[in-house]
Amino acid sequence: MTARPAPVSARPDEPGSAPHATRVLVLNSGSSSVKYQLLEMRDGSRLAVGLVERIGEETSRLVHTPLQGGGGVRRERSGPIADHAAALKAVAEELTADGLGLESPELAAIGHRVVHGGLRFSAPTVITDEVLAEIERLVPVAPLHNPANLTGIRTAMELRPDLPQVAVFDTAFHTTMPEYAARYAIDVETADAHRIRRYGFHGTSHAYVSRETARLLGRAPEEVNVIVLHLGNGASASAVRGGRCVDTSMGLTPLEGLVMGTRSGDVDPAVTFHLKRVAGMSDDDVDTLLNKRSGLVGLCGDNDMREIRRRVDEGDARARLAFDIYIHRLKKYIGAYYAVLGRVDAVAFTAGVGENAAPVREAAIAGLEELGLAVDAGLNAVRSDEARLISPEYARVAVAVVPTDEELEIARQSYALVHGEVNA
Repeated sequence: MTARPAPVSARPDEPGSAPHATRVLVLNSGSSSVKYQLLEMRDGSRLAVGLVERIGEETSRLVHTPLQGGGGVRRERSGPIADHAAALKAVAEELTADGLGLESPELAAIGHRVVHGGLRFSAPTVITDEVLAEIERLVPVAPLHNPANLTGIRTAMELRPDLPQVAVFDTAFHTTMPEYAARYAIDVETADAHRIRRYGFHGTSHAYVSRETARLLGRAPEEVNVIVLHLGNGASASAVRGGRCVDTSMGLTPLEGLVMGTRSGDVDPAVTFHLKRVAGMSDDDVDTLLNKRSGLVGLCGDNDMREIRRRVDEGDARARLAFDIYIHRLKKYIGAYYAVLGRVDAVAFTAGVGENAAPVREAAIAGLEELGLAVDAGLNAVRSDEARLISPEYARVAVAVVPTDEELEIARQSYALVHGEVNA
């Protein structure tokens, strides 16, 4: 069951969402951090960005950069920040110092990144008590993320109770997957009782990049089939048919799928039982192994692709093997999603590794010429912050590099829900 967005509690002619309110504050609350951006939705520009980290510690730090008027000087403050309430109060003070405070009538909404929305939330949703309760009910399937997201939401609601607060869910874009792609082949009653299925993550990025790829090709998203490769420390792939996700690599949790910085990606589920039996490992031990001591760092001791490539170039065998395993898994998913889609118009690389590691892009596409895929070495070597094609003109399938912008996507979705379509 999916849910329509909850009714908007403030309209453009009501307090808290005035007709000229064209700004959205985007909050990404982690367990000990808050990332934030203030965006002007008339043109999608950033007015301020910042990060509060190590919340609850003596060494807390806030880094704030005002960008209004073409740039600003970064400011830092250090010292204890007790909790998320204190963190958001400090953020509000920094914004106020730049004339961008939370009390501003130009603020239309606060958009919150929420990692897990389950099956209920397939669209951005204005946060109500009922929505909060459902996010709380999903904590067992997102124990590291949803509690922190909830803390940020509740704190922001206390600061601006009159302002629409919008939840944008990482899982929402993937709720369009057909049942045969979303279900695991386990007992249906057990799966339903415990909400076990493939949800997928990084959905905000996949939505943004698939749409921007269509724009790069000069076509409507509804006309384009795209394989999106979000390659960062966390990594995921998706098959997008006509603007709708039909498959994705992450599952019940962000552990499934591609080889990542510290996560294993796909493994035989029996590995868990084997380690408990023969190595005497506890559930927590196995969880730590697969999520924090696996992937690239487990294979070669590094999870920074730049360092791994440096070691490969110097002839390091462990780094070479780690890189080859990473590429092999990536290539398998490209081929699988090509088969799922039937027709592919573009393969799009995004996120830290996808946008910056030319050797990864080259290696992932190498050998797929029979599928119409190729990379132009010269175009691939160019570094740019702009979306661009790196495939030769003769290639049947475009290969693109599309920088992701999850904050802009969250702001767009939040603004559209409160005010209508955004022109950015």
